[in-house]
Amino acid sequence: MDDVITKLYQTSDEKQLSALNNDLVMALFSQNEKDALATQHWSFDVNVPVVVSVMRSAEQKVIPFWLPESGFQKTEHTMKNEQTIYEVWQKSFKSGHVGLGVNGFDQELGMHYFVSVAPQNTNDQLTLSNFFPENQFVENLDNGAFTYHDWDELVLTDVPDALKGQKLLTTTRGRTAESHLIGAFRSSKYPSSANPDQVHLSWSSDPSTGIDIQWRTDTTVATCELKYRVKGTTEEQIVGGERIRLEDRLLMNDRYINHFTARLRDLKPGSTYEYVVGKTADWSSASSFNTSADDNSFSFLWFGDTHYSPKFGEILKLSYEQHPDAAFYSIVGDLVSDGLFRNQWDELFEYSREVFNSIPLMAVPGNHDNRAGLGAQLYRDQFSYPLNAPEGVPTEQTYSFSYKNTLFLMIDATSPMEPQTPWIEKQLAESKATWKIAMFHFPPYNWEEPYFDIQKAWVPLFDKYHVDMVFGGHIHYYMRSKPMKEGKVVSSYNDGTAYIISVGIPNREHEMTPEPYAEFRNATGHLYQYVKIEGTNLSFQTYNNENKLIDSFEIKK
Repeated sequence: MDDVITKLYQTSDEKQLSALNNDLVMALFSQNEKDALATQHWSFDVNVPVVVSVMRSAEQKVIPFWLPESGFQKTEHTMKNEQTIYEVWQKSFKSGHVGLGVNGFDQELGMHYFVSVAPQNTNDQLTLSNFFPENQFVENLDNGAFTYHDWDELVLTDVPDALKGQKLLTTTRGRTAESHLIGAFRSSKYPSSANPDQVHLSWSSDPSTGIDIQWRTDTTVATCELKYRVKGTTEEQIVGGERIRLEDRLLMNDRYINHFTARLRDLKPGSTYEYVVGKTADWSSASSFNTSADDNSFSFLWFGDTHYSPKFGEILKLSYEQHPDAAFYSIVGDLVSDGLFRNQWDELFEYSREVFNSIPLMAVPGNHDNRAGLGAQLYRDQFSYPLNAPEGVPTEQTYSFSYKNTLFLMIDATSPMEPQTPWIEKQLAESKATWKIAMFHFPPYNWEEPYFDIQKAWVPLFDKYHVDMVFGGHIHYYMRSKPMKEGKVVSSYNDGTAYIISVGIPNREHEMTPEPYAEFRNATGHLYQYVKIEGTNLSFQTYNNENKLIDSFEIKK
């Protein structure tokens, strides 16, 4: 696939790439390549003769070419989940190797096919082995079984009795992207160039003595540096940027870029620094940042889902103008709508370029950033965060940091909960911070889709160690809870936790079912939150895109 796409860029213009259909795509491959696409996408070995069932979405307009060609036959069976109906195609195999093909060259609904296997002789004991991809999960096919690891709440219904109890091979929806060619090619509104851009700040060390600065160029720039000094002085220091190459192979006008990171250490606390990035005689315009001072007074701003919207850029700049004292910004997931598409990140950085080059962004991924079971590599590549994630969760997706007298737990709710639960308790148990704040994408309490697993696993820890506030997004509305402990409303935020949900982009008015624990709700979106901490006093304010105060409260310890 990679070779074919490279050849397409050499022989086709954007119009031709956009006009690809199934016949044109099939003509791109040799017979040997078609054989590989038909047998090497998903494979396993069986110890006895079997019947293999392939369940494919009936909404996929073009049947994967290899299904009928290799002898699979469509049956009368169907099954479904709440998203689609699946046809059942079957073929008998001898004992030995079973090889299956790609999902097709389109990406209808993003619903990859899944597989079940049953012995031809019901008395045979079936064993499956030698899986590709590795670490294949196998469960029993039945109503209530999930098929996609990136959406395990999406379960099967109406499974035919004749197929119940078969070995079910699960997958991820995102595997449809591996052979996506039809309607697949994109372009960036803001492609890279030799001039450094997308300059943004974050922390992976002590905010009083360090900062990380990142930027990109096109691939003609092999080396890039950062020059900095304390504001008002002339003594300058230069550090080299660590370079990695990023690829989005379906981005027609900017497939590869170089991404640079400079990690500044041993800075002076409570100081303002000026910096430029680039190289000798070709530096960027100057920007500045502040290191944390040795006191317990600071403020920060946070947002719910932003989805790379220009409207987020507008409210971000509004919040920056109204609250220039903010030490950093946070976004609680869904920074973009598809974390695999670098053109969306390009737009996010363009809309925020006059802010994140001077104020650090400390974010966590949402389900749109950690996309369709294919991970959040692009998210990790473009940010530099603490490397203290628990084992079993990719570094920089879950992390913690302390800013003055406050502990921030930045949790990736899209990754498995089990390894994160003891890590959360360890962070809280070892912290001596006055204030404790947790941020993650899926809100445990909400009107539409309460997360009972989070309520069961993490909320008791928030209660035990008294986490003051939990910030979330995902459900596009605003809600501040009353003080909550053990799932019940208590009298004071000194005894219970404030659970707050917000959204950073416009949202239409909609009806919501009652939430007896809610102190304040707002169905429309396009909001930002300003939090100020002064020792043992905390003030919280929520503003809309007209800078109208819509909610506020205080906590005094």
